[in-house]
Amino acid sequence: MFIKEYITKDYPAFNVSDSVEDAREIVKEFGYSHIFINKNGIFQGTLSRVFLDENSEKKSSHFLDELQIHYEKFAITEDANLLDSIRLFHVFNANVIPVINIEEQYLGYLSSDDIFNEFSKYPLFSENGAFLVIQTNNKCYSFTEITNIVESNNAKIYGCYISGISDDAIQISLKISGENLRSIGETFERYGYSVLHKYYDDEKEELVKDRFEFFQKYMEF
Repeated sequence: MFIKEYITKDYPAFNVSDSVEDAREIVKEFGYSHIFINKNGIFQGTLSRVFLDENSEKKSSHFLDELQIHYEKFAITEDANLLDSIRLFHVFNANVIPVINIEEQYLGYLSSDDIFNEFSKYPLFSENGAFLVIQTNNKCYSFTEITNIVESNNAKIYGCYISGISDDAIQISLKISGENLRSIGETFERYGYSVLHKYYDDEKEELVKDRFEFFQKYMEF
């Protein structure tokens, strides 16, 4: 799960003295959303491919250092967690994120495709099963209790995450083995949980597709 295990190095960081045209051609070749810029070996920031294309039409700048005011300085450190990258993909509308070390030297990058492929191997997505979405008061929920309810009905949890939260309520999505889904839902209701959705085996393939599309919106350009 650590970033340093997933770094790719074939996408270069440009120097501030490189031409805008060269950068535009390379980012077009790779198909990524941003280029990365260094100065004396230190990461300076990024420029989006969209901005470079717009700048091409204006023909107002020839070198990357002329565009410093437009740099977006986002990156992730090599000792961070893969989960930390998802927010950056979403916030900066990026499909590629630069990786730097503590001295802010460029080490390589993460692509959204690589990260998505890695997460797709997790049992939350890969195992056959069913989804259950429950809701309760956000001040009294307990993952221990949730686990006990599922396992007391002879089922297993493949994944569990908070999918919605407000001042009064919290929604929790569970991926579980497909057996005893009806009795699991009834048990949750006896313990005061509201069962918002139950997806059975015949709905499973469409549900997994929907979950992948939901997850991809944080990672795709």
